This record gives sequence, structure tokens and C-alpha cells, in this order.
Amino acid sequence: MGSNSGKNSYLDQVVAQQAALEDDLRTRKPAPAAASMPPPPGAPAPRGAMAKRAEAIGPSTPGSGSGPGPVEVRVTGFWRRRTVLVPPNAFVVHTRRGRGEPLHIGLGVSFRFNPATDSYLVVPGAMQTILINAYCICGELQGVLVQGYVQWIIEDFGTAYRKLDFSDAEDPMRLVNIQLREQAEAAIKDKVSTMGVRDVLSDKQPIIEELTARLRAVAEGAADAADGRGDHGLGLRIVTVQIKEAVVSSSTLWENLQKPYRSEQNQIARLAELAAQEVISARETAAHRTAEERRIENERELADLRAGHEASRFDRETAEQLRRTTREHDDQRTVADLAAETALHALRLEREQHAEQAENLRRRQELRREELDGELSLAAARRRAAHEGELLDLERDRVRVSTANEQNSTNIQARLIDNLPQIVSQLPAPAELKTYQVGGDLSGLAPLLAQISGLLKAWTATDGQGETRDRLSS
Repeated sequence: MGSNSGKNSYLDQVVAQQAALEDDLRTRKPAPAAASMPPPPGAPAPRGAMAKRAEAIGPSTPGSGSGPGPVEVRVTGFWRRRTVLVPPNAFVVHTRRGRGEPLHIGLGVSFRFNPATDSYLVVPGAMQTILINAYCICGELQGVLVQGYVQWIIEDFGTAYRKLDFSDAEDPMRLVNIQLREQAEAAIKDKVSTMGVRDVLSDKQPIIEELTARLRAVAEGAADAADGRGDHGLGLRIVTVQIKEAVVSSSTLWENLQKPYRSEQNQIARLAELAAQEVISARETAAHRTAEERRIENERELADLRAGHEASRFDRETAEQLRRTTREHDDQRTVADLAAETALHALRLEREQHAEQAENLRRRQELRREELDGELSLAAARRRAAHEGELLDLERDRVRVSTANEQNSTNIQARLIDNLPQIVSQLPAPAELKTYQVGGDLSGLAPLLAQISGLLKAWTATDGQGETRDRLSS
């Protein structure tokens, strides 16, 4: 806030705000039917008073924070028999012509309505939030923007609808919010004018206390201490008052206010950096010295180790040379001893070989003699077995001949009858079948029986010759 080319911008802003406030405080009447028609194409949209105020104040001022708009009330029925249905979160007052007191008043009360004699007012019962942007002048005559918000609700609607204007058809809470916001801005400006810039920026509690006390005195009133009764105010209750932020309007002043703290912090940071560098340098020096001492100690230890290794290697080489010389003498002596032992061992082996050869010759002669004795014994046993077999065959032939001589015709016929099925099975299959009718004369049967008897005798003789042949072959 300052002058630019001889122009007082702060004065111009105050005048613009005053004009916008006067326009906002005018009660808005319902628009006629013709005004409710949509504008012709291309025509600019009409701007409300709040838009004009926001344009006059500038882009840094947000919206007024008024309510969401009129309450949605349903009206049912027709002509004089209508019913008004009020939402449960809205206050309503219902009056009738000729009566001094309302018929219905309260939160969410629905009622019968006669348009000819009745009237009603519906107001939102929800908590309202007012955003505040107060351009103030502090004790050092510097511009300060204080941003905050106030939240309030209707506590006594019977008092509120009599003292406050809720007749705006678009937003019943608009005028009340504007009036409370102007009172809050005035209270903030009065308090800030008695404070310094640093106090406003660092401690906002005095502003909050002053603003809360003034708004509650106006909205809630003050009770009489004697009888407990007094002014009930506007029937409202202030829920909370908060200051969000305080900003210095001049950027140069804001930078100058920050310079001491920034310089102090820069000094602290620089000193801390120097102290850290000193500590780091000291530690680096100590670490370098420690490393150098460790390197020298390591070199000395390495030299000692090298000398010890050289002495150990010389001792090992001397001991190895002595061991090799002793080992060569021992090897020569051992070789001579081995040569003598080898010669003795060879002579001993030769003697053992001669003795073993003589023993093998003696064993082969004994084995040959035993083989000859065995062959003679086996030949004698074979001759005895052949002689006994011949005697057994002769005895068998004698028994068979005697048995064949003892057979008569009766035994032959019995054997023929026993072997008849076998004979029949071996006969060839007949090519044709002839049937003979045997009558009462049996004179032709005798030749047939004679032929069968001749066949049996021939078969018996043939069987005897076969057995004799088998006996001779065995």
C-alpha cells in the first residue's frame, strides 16, 4: 500500500470497497417473470453485487463465504389446501393474518399453508463460515493484510428472525454474513492500529480475543448480572474465530524485517561451518600423523621380517646341503649292501629253483604212475561189467523163450481181446460200408471165424518174432 506516480491506491481501494458494500447492503427483491427469462445469445451475463465487490477489491480478496443459497422447500396440495414441507436442518417461522404471534416456529417444522392469509420464512440452520480479508494500518503506519474466518450458527431463531434480514430470495444468509464480516473487519483494524508490525506477525492471540469479544457482544448480547436476564443480542452464537495469516503489504518492509533474523542465522551457520572446519582440520592432521606413524612402524616391522626370513633361508640352505651330503654317503653304503644282498638272494633263488624242479619231476613221475594204475583198474572193471552184462542178457533171453514156450491158445486169445481196441484204432478208415443180413442159417459164420483165428495166429507169431528181435538187439 503506497503511492505510485502521485496516486493513492489505498484510498481508491477503500472507496471501491465502500461502494460495493452499499450495493451489497441493499435488499434484493425477487426478480419479475420477465427477468427470469434467459438472456439473448451473445449478451453478457448479469453480475451480482458480490461479483462487483470482488472485482472492486481486487484479485487478492477471495469470496465472501456466504451460504449455499436458498433452502429447498417442497409445497404440496393446491389452492388453499397446501402443505409446506421443510427440511430437518432449516429454521421456519409461519405467521397468519390477524395473529400477533407465529403459528409455527422452529427447526424442520412442516405445516398447512393458506396462500391467502399465511406467510412463512425459511432460513438454513447449518453453521455459516465468513472469510475475512482486512487491510489494516498498524502502529508504525504500515499496511498489513490480516486473513481469518468466523463461524457462527443461529441459536435463538425467535430473536434472529425479528432482528436480522433474511429476505434475500437467492441467499437468505447473505446480508447477515456481510454485516458480521464488516463488524469483524472493523474490530481487526481497531486492534491492529494499536499494535506494532512485529506484534501482529508474531502474536495473533490479542486480535483473536478482541474479535471474539466484540462479535459475541453483538451476536449473543450481554446478560444482566442482577436478574440473569438481559439483551439476547441477535440470537446468534459465535462458534469459533481464527486468524490464519498476517502479511506485510510492502515487500521491502517484509525483507527488512527478515534481514536481522536471516543475518543472525547466517552468522550462526557460518560460525558453525568454521568450527566444523577447525574440528575436521584437527582430526585430519591427527589422522595423517597416526597414518604416518603406522607406516613407519610397518616399514620397521617389514625390515625385521625380511632379516629374519633371510637368516632362516640361510639356515635352511646350510642344513639342506649337510643333509644332502650325509644322504649321498648313506645312499652309497646302502647301494653296496643291496648289491651283496642281491647276489646272495640270487644264489639262494637258484638253489631253490633246482630243488623245486627236482621235486616237480618226482611228482610228475608219481602222477604218471597213478594214471597208469587207474587206467588198468578201469579196463579191468569195464571187462567185468561187459561180461556180467552178457551173462544178464543170456539169462533174460532164456527166460523170455521159456515164457513164450509156455503160452497156449487161451492166453493168446485173452491178450488178443485185451489189445483189440488198439488194433481197431490202428486199422485204416473204411472207404465204404457193407451190411450183411444174417438169417437163421449160420453156416457162413464158420469160415469167417476161421479167417479171424488165422489172423490172430499170424499176429501172435509176428509179436513173438518182434520180441525175439528186441531181445537180440539188446
